[in-house]
Amino acid sequence: MKLTRREFSAGLAAGLAAPALIGSARAQGATIKIGMCAPVTGPAAESGGYAVKGAKLALEAVNKAGGILGKQGELIVEDDQTTNPGIVLAFSKLAAQSDIVGFLGSIRSTQVHAMAPDVLKLGKPVMIGGTDPNLTHMGNKWLFRFRPNDSYSGRVIAEYGVSTLGKKKWAVLHSTDAFGTAGGKALTEALTKAGAPPVLDQGYANQSQDFTPVVLAIKQSGADILGSYFTFENDLGIFARQLRQLGVNIPWVGSPSIVNITALKLAGPALYNTFGVADYAEDSSEASKAFGKLYRDAVKVAPDNQSSWTFDAITVLAAGINKAGSTEPEKIREAILSIKKFPGAEGEYNFDQNGDGLHGYNIVKNEKGSILFDKHIEFND
Repeated sequence: MKLTRREFSAGLAAGLAAPALIGSARAQGATIKIGMCAPVTGPAAESGGYAVKGAKLALEAVNKAGGILGKQGELIVEDDQTTNPGIVLAFSKLAAQSDIVGFLGSIRSTQVHAMAPDVLKLGKPVMIGGTDPNLTHMGNKWLFRFRPNDSYSGRVIAEYGVSTLGKKKWAVLHSTDAFGTAGGKALTEALTKAGAPPVLDQGYANQSQDFTPVVLAIKQSGADILGSYFTFENDLGIFARQLRQLGVNIPWVGSPSIVNITALKLAGPALYNTFGVADYAEDSSEASKAFGKLYRDAVKVAPDNQSSWTFDAITVLAAGINKAGSTEPEKIREAILSIKKFPGAEGEYNFDQNGDGLHGYNIVKNEKGSILFDKHIEFND
C-alpha cells in the first residue's frame, strides 16, 4: 500500500481525533496521562534520549490533532537505569499513579521480561519494543509490540546471507540475555532449515570490555559470514573495532542494533559495508520518510528504531483510546488489536491476537556511514 505524506498526515489526524467517540469519554482529570520507562541513566542513556524524543514528537502531533478523548495527552517518564531492577522500580512508580491509562516499556527484551509479571498484575496496556518472540506468547494479554519479533529477523538474516550473499559457513554471535538467546536460536533454526547450520554458535556477556576471545573463536572457526544479535550498542562498537583490528573482514549481517545511531558513532568505519535487518528504514515507505523528516527537523540528527517505535507506540495508543471512546483497559486492548493497515514509521501495523503489530523486516547496508535501504521482506504466516 503506497501512501503520500499528505495522506499519511490526514489519516493520522483522523485516527487520533475520532470526534464521534470523544463525546462518550469518561476520562477524569485535565490531561490523559501516559507513563514511559526509559534509560535516562546507564549505558543506554543516549539511545534512551532518542526514545523519549520520539514519544514526545508523537504526543505533540496527537495533541495538535485534537488530543486523546478531547483532552491533551501528557507523558510521564521514569528512569529505568538500563537495568532489570531499574525498570521494575520505574514501572512500579508509574503503576502507582492510577490516572495513567497506558504505558511504554522497554526496547530491551530482558527488561520487558523483568517487568512483565507486574504488567500482568496491573492489567493496563503496555507498549513494548523488545523483540524476543516469547514476550507475546506467554499469556500476558497487556503487552503490545511495536517492532517485528526475532522469529522474523532470524529468517531475514538467513535468507539474505544464504540466498543473496551466497554464504554457507556461518558464525552466530549473540548476547546471553533473553533477547540474544532468542535471536541466536531463531537465526540458527533458520540457517539449519536453509541447509547452512552454523559452524560456530558463540554467546557473550553484556557490558564486556574485551571481545578478543570471541573474535579469535570466529577467526578460528573458518566462518565466511557473521550473523549477530547485540543487546547494547556500546558492546557492538567495541566488538566491531576489535574484529577489524584482528583482521576479520568477512561479511556481517546484524540485528537492528548494527544500524542504531549510537553504534554507528562508536564503531565508525569498522561497520562500513555491513548489512542489517532494520525495523526502521527511512526510505522504506512514505510514512517512514514523513517521520524521518519530522524527526530530523526537530532533533537535528538522523532517526533510528529507538525513536521510531516510541513514536508509533504513542500514536497507536492514542488512536486506540480514541477508537475505544474510553480509558477502560479492556476496551483499549480490543481497540488496539482491531487496528489494521495503520501506516507507521516502523511499517504498516496489522495487529494479531498476540499483540504483534509488525510482521517483516527491511534489509539495509552501511555505505561509508550512510544507511541505505535495500528491500523489505514481509511474512504472512
